[in-house]
Amino acid sequence: MELELLLNMVTRWGHLLFGITWIGILYYFNFIQGGYFKAATPEGLADAKAKLAPSALWWFRWAAMFTFITGLVLLFGLHKSGGMNSFIAAGAAMGTLMFLNVWLIIWPNQKIVLGMVEGDGPAAGAKALLASRTNTLFSGPMAFAMLASPHMSGYGAEVGSTAMWAVLAIVVALEVNAIVGKQGPMTTVRGVIVSSLILTAILVTVLLAL
Repeated sequence: MELELLLNMVTRWGHLLFGITWIGILYYFNFIQGGYFKAATPEGLADAKAKLAPSALWWFRWAAMFTFITGLVLLFGLHKSGGMNSFIAAGAAMGTLMFLNVWLIIWPNQKIVLGMVEGDGPAAGAKALLASRTNTLFSGPMAFAMLASPHMSGYGAEVGSTAMWAVLAIVVALEVNAIVGKQGPMTTVRGVIVSSLILTAILVTVLLAL
C-alpha cells in the first residue's frame, strides 16, 4: 500500500473519530445537560458546573479542533486531486462555521457562565446557547453533505454554480443570526431537531434541483 493512500485513510479515520466525539458532546449539551441544569438542585448544579461541564467542554473544543484540522488536510487533498464537489463545499462551509462557533463564541461565553472569568453570566449564557443551537441546526445538513459527497456528486450542482452559492448564502445568513439574532424555533430540543431536518431538506433540494 502506498504511503500517501495509507496517510489519507488514517486522516479520514481520525476525522470520523474526532467528529463523532465533537458532535456527540454537542448533542449531549443540547439534548441532555441543558435539561438537567434546569431541573438540578442548587447543590447538583454547582457540582456539575464545577466538575462535569469544564471536563465536557475540554473534550468538546479539542474534538472540534482536530476534526477541523483533519478536515483541512482532506480538503486540500480533494483540491489537489480535483475531487471537489458542491456537497463537499457546503459541508465544509458548515463545519468550518461550527468550529469557529465553538472557539470564538461557545467556549469564551461558557467560561463566563461557569465563573472561570468575569462577565455578564446571563448574557453570555444566551450567546453560547444560540451558537450551540446553531451548530446543532447545521449538524444535520453538514453530515448529509459529507456522506453524499462521494455518492451523489454526479447529481448535484457543480462547484461555483448558482445553486452552491445560494446554499452558502443561506448558511451565512443563519450564522449571522447565530451571532446577533434570536433562537426562534430552536428554543426547544424538538424545535432544533425539526429545524435541522427541514434545513437539510432545503439545502439538498437546492443543490439537486438548480
